[in-house]
Formats: sequence, C-alpha cells, structure tokens
Amino acid sequence: MKIVIICAGIVVLLAIALLFSENRRAINIRTVGGAFAIQAAIAAFILYVPAGERILLSISTALSGMLNYSSEGINFIFGDLGRFKIGFVFAFHVLPIIIFMSALFSVLYYLGIMQWVIRLLGNGIHKVLRTSPAESMAATANIFAGNTDVFVLMRPYVPKMTQSELFALMCGGVASIAGSVLVGYASMGIEIRYLVAASFMSAPGGLLMAKIMFPETEPHNVADVSTTAFGTEEQPINIIEAATNGASTGLRLAVNVGAMLLALIALIAMVNGLLGWAFGLVGIQGFTLQLIFSYIFAPVAWLLGVPATEMLSVGNLLGQKLVLNEFVAYTSFIPMKTQLSEYSQVIVVMALAGFANLSSPAALIGVLGSLAPAQKSFIAKMGMKVILAGTLSNLLSAALTGLFFTLSH
Repeated sequence: MKIVIICAGIVVLLAIALLFSENRRAINIRTVGGAFAIQAAIAAFILYVPAGERILLSISTALSGMLNYSSEGINFIFGDLGRFKIGFVFAFHVLPIIIFMSALFSVLYYLGIMQWVIRLLGNGIHKVLRTSPAESMAATANIFAGNTDVFVLMRPYVPKMTQSELFALMCGGVASIAGSVLVGYASMGIEIRYLVAASFMSAPGGLLMAKIMFPETEPHNVADVSTTAFGTEEQPINIIEAATNGASTGLRLAVNVGAMLLALIALIAMVNGLLGWAFGLVGIQGFTLQLIFSYIFAPVAWLLGVPATEMLSVGNLLGQKLVLNEFVAYTSFIPMKTQLSEYSQVIVVMALAGFANLSSPAALIGVLGSLAPAQKSFIAKMGMKVILAGTLSNLLSAALTGLFFTLSH
C-alpha cells in the first residue's frame, strides 16, 4: 500500500508542475522524461544496487573525514570548547566547518579539479537531455557550490540566456544545497549519505521541474561553456590566496547562518508565545506555529509515504523549511529524530535538502538582477514559481528515495 501511495505522490507532484506550466505544448518530452529517469536512476542506484550503496558509502566516508580534519582547526581556536567537553555547541561545531569547507572548495577550484568534474557531468547532462550547455553546466555546478557562487560562475552567460534557461538556472539554485553547507549539516547529526544523494538528485530534478514549468520556446544559447574559462574569473595568484579567500567567504556565510538562526528561532519563540497567549484566552492550549505547519503540510507528508502517526511531525518540518529555511528545519529535526521511523528520517533529510523558501526570491533578484539587469523584472515575476519548482524537486527526490528505500527493505 505504501508503494501505491508514494507512486500517487509522484504523479501529484508532476501534475502540480504541469498545472503551473507556462506552455504545456512546448514541453520537450525527451528532456523531461530523461531528467526524471536520471533522478530515479540515481535513487535506485544508491539504494537498490549494492555497487551504488558502496560508492555512496565511500563518498560519505570521505566527507565525514573532512569533519575530523576541520576539528584540528576548531580545537586550536576554541580549545576545550571545541572538544565537546561542554556538549554540542552549534557555534563551535557547525559554523567553523562551513569556513573550512569553503576554503577547501576554493582550493579545488583554483587547482581546476571542480571545473573538470563540472564539465564532465555537465556535458553528460547536455548530451542526454539536450538542454543548453550553459544550463547543463549550471545544474551540475549546483551539486557542489551554493546558488550565489554558481550565479557568479555563470556571469558571462547570464545576460545571453533565454528566459527558460534563466528559469532553469534559478530552479537549480534553490533545489540544491552547497557542498560547504552539506558537511555542516552532517556535523549536526544529519545522515550524510542521504545529503550526498539529495545533492546529486537536485541537478536532474531542478531541470525536470524547470522544463515542465517553463519549457524552452526560444533558440538555444549555444555558447560552449565547457571550452571556456569556466569559473576562472578573478583567479587568486596562488593556492594560499585561494584558501584564504575561501575562508573569508565561508566566514561571511557562517556569520550569516548564525545570525539568521539566532533571529528566526527567537522570533518563532515570540510568535509561539503570542499565539499561546491569544488562544489561551479562549481555552485552547498548546497552539503554536509548528502546530499550524503540521496540519497544513501533513497531506504532503502522507503523499511521500510517511506513516499516519508521524505525518504531523514531518509536516511541521516541511512547513518550517518552506516558510523559514532548511537550516531552521534541520535544527528542529535533530531533537525529534529518535521519535521518527527510519523511513521518515530519510524522507525528511531528502525533502529539506534545498534552498527553496519564501525568502529566496529576494536573493535571486539581488544577485541575478545585478548580473542581468534587462531580465530583472522577469526574475522578480518568476520568484514564487521558482520556489514552487525547487520545492517540488526536493519533494520528488524524497518520494523517489522513499520508493526505492521501501523496495530495498
């Protein structure tokens, strides 16, 4: 019965995307069907095929090793505060990892390793799905880098992109999570192998939803990104400068994350206090923002195959992710992990792994609007539709993972 529900959920997610399509007749079946097949194949390979499970485990083990290396720097700076002697402290054990991973990725870009990987995977997507080189490379880059970083990397091509390509670029950005942040989530106790799976599934998933909701109707931008200096603008003069530049970028990100969490969690507490007081006047106790999210998003959790007894808990997290952001949702997820089944934990990790939330349009307008001023009104107009596409991509990844998880257990 669960498999039937999950399959129905997949159909509903695709139907929602189709319902909001700008031009249903222009949808390219090869592109959409191929993207869905790749997304499903990744889920099947890592959950249903022994070789895939081993590869995913190897990648996860390597990334987990990054936590050990980062602890050397954390312990040097924070001493006993970084050695868990006073327990887990988010500011000491998560935010510094973002700085370290940002520096590492900057070094990998300086050495050309990331560009080689992005070109390899991006060319594969371009040839299989017949998407343009620019949007294919951008989708692949989002597996490893944050959306703002990818927008900057694609800066030479953004002004020449068609509206469909621009929509795909935005969808890929909000449907994914940055590699530097991914390891930070893992340090919080999130299962890293599913975070890795979500990152790779976000590339075809973002393109799938983008090409359903805004199919290509203009001539392709045929600029061959793979043969140009992709990601080499403003190169540091040596590897040391690359590392320090990356660390500075990571520091800004870590400070932003810390400040955002502090503010939002405090605001949630305040709103809950006001709701509790207001509804307490009429005899209703325990009314909170989380309770509202639980009931609104419980049907979505059910369509993902979550047991009825856990729908409200998972619905709450899905609501927090969309209305607030994924960091807040993951932070709320940690204390309730042991109360959820393994299946629901997998669904939560996959469904939350993306930047799509109600504050994302502002970032899209700010960054992409500066890179393509002529398209700023289009970017603003499409903001909420991009968030819907990114959310649907994350939910589809969760549904497909849940399907093959069920088949393999």
